Amino acid sequence: MDKTRILITGATGYIGRRLKNRLLAHQDYQLRLFVRNKRKVGERARQSVEIVEGDTFNKEKLALALVGIDVAFYLIHSMGADKDFKSLDRTSAENFRNACIAAGVKKIIYLGGLGVKETASKHLLSRIETGEILSARPNDITTIWFRAGVIIGSGSASFEIIRNLAQKLPVMVAPRWVNTKTQPIAVDDVLSYLEESVSLENTGNTVVDIGADIMSFREMMIAAGRVMGLKRFIIPVPILSPRLSSYWLVFITTVPFKMAAILVDGLKSETVQQNDNAALLFPKIKPMSFEHAVQHAIDEIEKDQVVSRWCDSSAGEVCDIIYQDDPSSAIIRDRRMVEFGNVLPDKVFRSALAIGGERGWYKYNVLWRLRGAMDKMVGGYGLTRGRRVSGELRIGDALDFWKVADIKPNKRLLLLAQMKLPGKAWLEFIIEGNMLIQTAHFYPRGILGRLYWYSTLIFHNLVFQDLIEKIVKNAKQAE
Repeated sequence: MDKTRILITGATGYIGRRLKNRLLAHQDYQLRLFVRNKRKVGERARQSVEIVEGDTFNKEKLALALVGIDVAFYLIHSMGADKDFKSLDRTSAENFRNACIAAGVKKIIYLGGLGVKETASKHLLSRIETGEILSARPNDITTIWFRAGVIIGSGSASFEIIRNLAQKLPVMVAPRWVNTKTQPIAVDDVLSYLEESVSLENTGNTVVDIGADIMSFREMMIAAGRVMGLKRFIIPVPILSPRLSSYWLVFITTVPFKMAAILVDGLKSETVQQNDNAALLFPKIKPMSFEHAVQHAIDEIEKDQVVSRWCDSSAGEVCDIIYQDDPSSAIIRDRRMVEFGNVLPDKVFRSALAIGGERGWYKYNVLWRLRGAMDKMVGGYGLTRGRRVSGELRIGDALDFWKVADIKPNKRLLLLAQMKLPGKAWLEFIIEGNMLIQTAHFYPRGILGRLYWYSTLIFHNLVFQDLIEKIVKNAKQAE
């Protein structure tokens, strides 16, 4: 029996990584991933899937990715783009639909958001328009368009906001949008719908709204607190504008201002199901309750089993770390070296991989946190983004306000700075013999960049020397 050939776009993103793992369990499926950077695909997955590198704006690469494909998942959007995201989303969807038709693809499966045009935010409106474009030629290709509300799962932006608010604030004075109704859904249920849709018999173009019980954002935060054993009180007030609400989220949660603004904008209008096609077409899937979804997400976090996070991939300028693994263009460097004697190199490397996140940044963690707070104030990620799991990094992972640009096991770890800077920066760890070499690389942007670097030298002398010494010290203690 011939295998069903499936293409996943957005395969290194939050949903794409998890869907890839689900579909790999099917013996009768052959997976192909269409990614902008194949180095972000794990080594184990590379042995089981085909990979085509490119994006939907490169029609030649897109056509190559779709050769022989039966079912194509469209899991990409331009939400993090600095340019005109609506135009990018429109062009991307048109290119993808046309290329699928030309390649003879039988089915497109798309995941968008709940909502109606009349009240949708501009980003949600773009997601709706994307679904309409993908579905615009029903005589040539079938499209299954799933629409979900707030997705609850370890690492999702919505869940991280809810969890952080519920954990940190016993009493919240919140804007009126906390009473807006939506239908949260567990990420595992989203994946189940996507998985089952591959084998769904042709029903023509179909919009499938998915979700569990209708809840307000206020009810979700109170319920999340209850799951964590915390009693929370929320007082809605009419005076907090969307912009003030975004700043409020920035300093309490892990998300940067730009994403907070997008999420708050989306919360101003209801996002509830407009059809019951989920129950009609997928009767075996019974969405779990909100409380169950929260508990499952917390369990994954506590057990270091987070598969993907909201910051794994986006359309942001430095997100894909393509061509970002070579800091040779830097013109200013801070290099420090520490011998580790007869300690095994892999112990030292593992110690380097463990920096940041909940462990913090050692003796001068307060200075790192101060820099993170300053970054948040100007719209950056700050240190609160943390890391996916505590003892492991992979290319593309977020690490506080860094992004992992390169890993060569027991040899090299390269972090690309994503904090707001007047220039470009990397932090590199290299093992040579029994020596750990740590280098901060910086490419300044004009006079301001140079002034920034030299004004922070006194802090560099403290934090960078302490960092390399603690890495080696922890490795020796582990040995």
